Amino acid sequence: MTMLQFDDKGLIPVIVQDMFTNEVLMHAYTNQESFDLMLETGKTHFWSRSREELWMKGETSGNVQDIASIQTDCDQDTLLVRVDQTGYACHTGRPSCFSEILYGDIKQTAAIIPELKRVIKDRKENPVEGSYTCKLFRDEDKMLKKIIEEAGELAIAAKGGDSEKVAWEAADLIYHLLVLLEGKDVPLEKVYEKLSERRK
Repeated sequence: MTMLQFDDKGLIPVIVQDMFTNEVLMHAYTNQESFDLMLETGKTHFWSRSREELWMKGETSGNVQDIASIQTDCDQDTLLVRVDQTGYACHTGRPSCFSEILYGDIKQTAAIIPELKRVIKDRKENPVEGSYTCKLFRDEDKMLKKIIEEAGELAIAAKGGDSEKVAWEAADLIYHLLVLLEGKDVPLEKVYEKLSERRK
């Protein structure tokens, strides 16, 4: 068993990620007792430095975090915990505690995936009049045909060698694929599992 390196206050930082999208949800600290509780219960537990007490994420809000995996870094002094988040991670009601941009731009990052996934899920649960996503959910044939159509358009764009067109068509295909998975209740973890089986 790896010996974790707690600091002089008996704490170790924890980065919490969404298991489906790798979105960073929050940062907290754990001590030996709260770490043991994570292993015992399968839910995140931390040590509050301000209140000086143990706490379980979601104990009062209901926004619990079911642990998928716990990893440590090469120095064994930081934990990475991947979770299935119920509700929102941040006390402000945001999905992630990391929302304010201090430098740069997130438009060219993977941050759009969890955001898009949430919107698609919300359209399914709370239909909006005139929404294209909702139209796809109501018409199974259209939803399925769009996968074939967008895959074909991506292949044609790739043959043409226009990188901008390839990026546009790839984005279309990814969006329609996420709609299909949500519409057919296929969780992303199943897709990841199949990808893992193919890794060689």
